[in-house]
Parts: sequence; C-alpha cells; structure tokens
Amino acid sequence: MLATFVIGLREGLEAALIVGILAAFLKRNGASMRPLWIGITAAVLLSVAVGVTLEVVSSSLPQKAQEGMETVITAVAIVFVTTMIVWMTAHARGLKKELEASASEALREGTAWAIAGMAFLAIVKEGFETSVFLLATFQASTSTTAAVVGAVLGILVAVCLGVGLYHGGIRLNLGRFFQITGVFLVFVAAGLVITMLRTAHEAGWLTIGQGTTVDLSWLAPAGSVRAALITGVLGIPADPRVIEVLGWFLYLVPVLALVVWPPKRRLQGHAALRFEWVLAGSVAVAAVLLAVLVPTVPAYRSTMPAAVVAAGTSSGDPTQVGTAALDGAGASQTLVVTPADGSTAVRTPLTGERETERHAGVAAQRTSTDDDVDAAGLPTTVTLDDLLRYGGGKLPVGVSADLTPGPFDASWAQHRATTVWITSTDTLLDATQATTTVLTLDGGGLSSPRTLTVAPGALDAVADWTVAPSHRDDVARRTTAAELAADDRDLWRVYLPLVLAVAAVGLTLAALRRRSALARAARAEAAEPSVLASPQAAPGATPLSAQNT
Repeated sequence: MLATFVIGLREGLEAALIVGILAAFLKRNGASMRPLWIGITAAVLLSVAVGVTLEVVSSSLPQKAQEGMETVITAVAIVFVTTMIVWMTAHARGLKKELEASASEALREGTAWAIAGMAFLAIVKEGFETSVFLLATFQASTSTTAAVVGAVLGILVAVCLGVGLYHGGIRLNLGRFFQITGVFLVFVAAGLVITMLRTAHEAGWLTIGQGTTVDLSWLAPAGSVRAALITGVLGIPADPRVIEVLGWFLYLVPVLALVVWPPKRRLQGHAALRFEWVLAGSVAVAAVLLAVLVPTVPAYRSTMPAAVVAAGTSSGDPTQVGTAALDGAGASQTLVVTPADGSTAVRTPLTGERETERHAGVAAQRTSTDDDVDAAGLPTTVTLDDLLRYGGGKLPVGVSADLTPGPFDASWAQHRATTVWITSTDTLLDATQATTTVLTLDGGGLSSPRTLTVAPGALDAVADWTVAPSHRDDVARRTTAAELAADDRDLWRVYLPLVLAVAAVGLTLAALRRRSALARAARAEAAEPSVLASPQAAPGATPLSAQNT
C-alpha cells in the first residue's frame, strides 16, 4: 500500500503541477480554459484504458504467457520510473519556467488548443507511466486491494496538493519533495527488478543465476509488518536468487547515486570527462577480469554406480529384481537389465524417437521401445481357478462355472513397453518396463473364443519393474545441482561481463560526447578574443591608408 501510495502521490502531483502551471498561465493571459480540460480528460481516459487493457490481456493468457507478460510490463515500468526520477531530479526547480516558456510559444503560434495539446501529451505521458508502474506493482504486491487503495489515496492527496499550490495556499519545496520520493521510488524500482527477473524465470526465459543466496524468512516472517514492508513494498523476497541480488545492486547503486548526489558537487568540464574515462576503463577491466579469471565448469558426469537398482512392481511392496544400466551413447544406446537371480541379462536397444521433457524436476530425453515377447513356457490349458487369478478375482464375460466349466485351451500374446529417461549427460535417470498379456480361451464349453487382459502380477513368469525412486531422486538432485552451478558460473563468466561491457561502451560514448562539447566550447572561447581585437572603425574615423597619403 505504501509503495502504490507514493507512486500515486508523486505521479499525480507531477500531473497536477503541469495542469496548475498551464491553467495559471491561461488565466493570466485571459485565454479559455475549456481546451485545457478537454485535453486533460482525454488523456486521463486514455491512460485508464491502457491500464485496463493491459490487465485484461494479461489475465486472459495461459500461466507461462502471463509470467512473460508480467516480465515485459515490469521492464517497461522500470524504464518509465527511472527516466521519470532522473528527469524530475534535474528539472524540478525549473519546471515552471520551462512550461511557461513552452506555453508562451504555443500561444503565440496558435490558440489555447495548442496548450491543450501540451497538457494532453504531458498527462498521457504521466498516465502511461502511472498505469504501467502501478500494474507492475499490483502484480508484485501481496495484497491487490491494499495496493489499489494506496494508489487511489495517493492520487487524491496529489490532487489536493495541486489545487492548494494553484491557489497559493500551500508552499512546497518541489526539489526536496521529488528528491525524497525519488529515493523511495528507486528502492521500489529495484524491487521490481527482482520481480522482473523472477517472472522471467517462471516464464522459462531466464535460467541462469537461480542459485539460492540468503534466507530472509527470519527478517520478514510471513504475515508480519516487516514482511509487508520488505516484501510487499520493497519487493525483496525471503529467498532471493543470485541473479536477483546482482540485478538489485546493479540497478540500485548507480540510480540512487544519481538521485542523492548534491547538484553543487557534481563534476563539470574536464573533471567530469576524466571521471567518465576512469569509470569506463574500470568497468571494462572488471568485465575482462571476470571473463578470464572465472573458471569454466566441466561437463557434469554422473558419479552414480554404473548399475542402478530396479524394483519389481508385481506387489504392493516392490523388491529388488535386478540392476539396470546404459551401454553406449547417443542413438546406439542400449538398456541392459541384469536379473538378480543371475540369469541372462536383457538388452533393449533404445531406437525409439526421443522427446525432451522435464522428469523428476530435471530436463531429460524420454524414449520408448515396444516389442513382442515370446510366450513360450506359459500354460496351454487353464482352469476356472486360473482365470479368476488372471482376471483379478473376476471371470471374463461369457464364462461361468455352470455353463463353461473348462478346462480351456489357452493361447498367449505378450507385448512389452520399455520407457527410459536419460539426462543430457547420458546418465540413466529413470526407466520402467510394463508387459501387457492377452489370453485367448477356447473350448471348455465356450461357443466361441473369449479374450481377457491378464491382471499385472498375475503371472509369476512376468517381472515388470521400475528404477528405484532413491536412484531417480539422487540423480535428479545431483543433476540439478550441477546445472545450477554451471548456470551460476555462466552468469559470472559470460553474462555479467557482457552487461559490464555494454556499460563501458555507454560510458565511453558519453565521454566522447562530453569531449566534443568541451572542444567546441574551447574553439568558441578562442574565437572571441580575435573578434574583440578587430573592432569596427568608429564613425567618422579616417582610414589608415588615407592618413598615410
């Protein structure tokens, strides 16, 4: 609520100041106020429509698309609030003079409609910023109702202050006001940076830097006032990730320094130029050092044993029936299952198509192999008792003890499906094997053959199995830890140096522009003495050539 109150107050007061200055100017010049109010009304309605449209579109999207939309909205809000803070920090003291000068020029060139256009554009700018910034803050807030109430109260207070300033009943140090609220909004925007990075991860756009840093649950327990301030207002979660902490500092430090640094102590001229060169060089050196000194992460290889435990699924309490392991690599891989009784290992070539999916929380390739199984060794004659066991306690349709007493001639068909999940490092993550057995009956009083699917576990000769959950969870845990380590290392070795390199280029361009401006100023200053040294001859003076004659 506090964050949205300050946003509504500050943005509303900016708009109120613009309206008040333009209205006072029109009143002094005897111009009509009607075009001004038309422009203001149109701008407010357009701003509200933008906010409502963004919210409707965002809420109608699927979950991942919503996270992506929130990421985009939050990024735009951060850009808006940053430019607004920086601009008002530099122009708050001279805002009235700048607006009145522009209004005077507009009034000279046209009518009051030109000033109405100025008001429309100014309010649209503030309204768009407010809509996007508030929407991003609502999405990051723990209580949407409180956030809306805070925004409305802030706008109402801003309107009251604007009316008071217009009539002269309230005196306000605008420079100080915008600096104080600017500092607060810098922290709010830094929290939005964290929100943007988290929603980008939830949308699947960002995978690097997701390692945990510190646990802040002790500082901001859920439901407490501190949690409302730290998480609800400043946007700092209880479990910040590496990239979130990094993004928070990279945004907060330079923007906060820009806002709080006293204007009288800001470097000018050649001193500022030297500072920009030093800062650009330092940032570039930091980028190079990170790229060179941070070691690469070797490709993860499983430290699990080559064979993994396979558990039978023929009973409620699975028991070990053998071991499973991968042989080979790539498309020529084979799953080797060695029974615990020492019988011959079963080799299943993994020739099926592979699909990438998340399994047990990690990215894996799933492949399935289907084949028919030789039914040799299964009984050729079955009884009613056998059928009851095969049918899970039920006889097949069309079979009864009175009309079809059996025994029956039996023919069997078995189909085996093996599904395997393999990590990106060719480590066996999980595997299952399920056999479907179809029994066809004839004779024994049957007028025509009958078929039934044998219940799982009803045949002792069939041993379906699955990889033990302990192995699957262990591989998933180790794979996740290795992926996080590699992503974190890429963050420090690749992505952060790229960000610093871009910052160094920007600082270099700023230094080059300043150097050009200083050079132009020096040339202009050098030209002034030559002009002063060659004044025009005074009226009535005799030319030198005439004097010599």
